[in-house]
Amino acid sequence: MRLQDSSAKRPEIKEKRRGVRLNSRVPVMIEWEGAAGENLHDQAFTRVLNAYGCLVVLPQNLPVKQPISLMNLATKHANSAVVVWKGNCLPDGWELGIELTKPPFDFWGVEL
Repeated sequence: MRLQDSSAKRPEIKEKRRGVRLNSRVPVMIEWEGAAGENLHDQAFTRVLNAYGCLVVLPQNLPVKQPISLMNLATKHANSAVVVWKGNCLPDGWELGIELTKPPFDFWGVEL
């Protein structure tokens, strides 16, 4: 029986991203339904955005898969979205990855 050479090169796995990412601080309003069925909302800001969503910092801790409504306060465009990733709790809030449900190409008001 022959052992495999552990020094053999393994193929690199590269993470594929959808679209261009842009570091940008955009004020947003996030609305969601609370556990008791109440409508809740809070202001946040983006750190990174792309045509399909963004990374926001929100004072509230929302769970992954939480449906939300996201409004770009600069353009007044709104879209349904979902929390797809939760990062660290920073001094100004939680890092949340947000995916737009039906992303329009002009949602952010910048060319991506």
